[in-house]
Amino acid sequence: MSVESDRHFTIAAESSITVKSIHLTVPFQQIYYYLSKENVMVAQANSPAAKILEVADDPRLSREVKAFLKELNSPGEEALETLTPLEARQVLVDAQASVQVDLSGIEESEKTIIADGYTITLNIVRPEGAKGTLPVFIFIHGGGWVLGDYPTHKRMVRDLVVLSGFAGVFVNYTRTPDAQYPQAINEIYAATKWVAEHGEEIGVDGKNLAVVGNSVGGNMTAVTALQAKDKGGPHIKLHIMMWPIVDADFETNSYHQFGDKRYLSTPTMKWMYDMYIADPEKRKDIYASPLQATVEQLQGLPPALLVVAESDILHDEGTAYGRKLDEAGVEVTTVQYNGMIHDFGLLNGLAELPEVRSLFVQAAAELKKHLQ
Repeated sequence: MSVESDRHFTIAAESSITVKSIHLTVPFQQIYYYLSKENVMVAQANSPAAKILEVADDPRLSREVKAFLKELNSPGEEALETLTPLEARQVLVDAQASVQVDLSGIEESEKTIIADGYTITLNIVRPEGAKGTLPVFIFIHGGGWVLGDYPTHKRMVRDLVVLSGFAGVFVNYTRTPDAQYPQAINEIYAATKWVAEHGEEIGVDGKNLAVVGNSVGGNMTAVTALQAKDKGGPHIKLHIMMWPIVDADFETNSYHQFGDKRYLSTPTMKWMYDMYIADPEKRKDIYASPLQATVEQLQGLPPALLVVAESDILHDEGTAYGRKLDEAGVEVTTVQYNGMIHDFGLLNGLAELPEVRSLFVQAAAELKKHLQ
């Protein structure tokens, strides 16, 4: 399901625009409304021939995001791809820790498991004071397979736990360059299977299970759902992919439009891919790039919520994956957040935006719908 529909109107012999409407059909007399100055500016910015706009001039960015990016892109800041992996990790750690956010209302514990030959540490997060066995979601963190950990993503897990009333299990998979494809996805699948089979050991109902992830975590959420289908289990009732990486195509329109100064850049994404899967041919594997799966290979996947950000290099591939899931008969809701950039729901500096609050309310509602 999509909340937007596309309508095309030719306005000159050599140019056209795409008009967005929340209506399924657009009466002719409404065309003049959609051809406002603001809509024309956005349509021109979205044209495949358009160049990357300066942040301050981009009508697709919200004012709060523009202010955030102005500070992020201040002179003297080093690009992630010029740093060592350890240095790059610390950049995200410091950025997240510099903003005070609400982390109340949860109880935390750790458990180290051995599954399929891997030693994996899990962070278990429960609503404060919750008793008994709870439905559970596996959380797979983003960070380009290189960055990210439980502290950097703790607010995301906390918000989902508090709003849903369910438990979250954060999987500490081995990051690159310490491991390359497919180790991380194998560890995550092993951990997911362990929770499904041994959930009572950590106070969760492994038969009432969802998987959630952001960015590359969204990639590995999609992959975990594919693996579970292909391998006959575990049974996943819902998977939520937030601005996922689902293909290794750096030539999409969104890469050309948003590949610079929008938090996640094209050079950074290529740097991350080179450490995760150096061989371009291996990137076509459906467990690396789920968008490469055929419609037949996607049939039978669990219901999905797929979130994309308007001004994100990953926008086009995420949208395409949502459409392909729909074509495969999967129950999927694809939602675009206008004015937002990649990882808007992760970044603590944007945590109080209404779009971010809406995101977590919707994700929690989907969890409650499918796990209760």
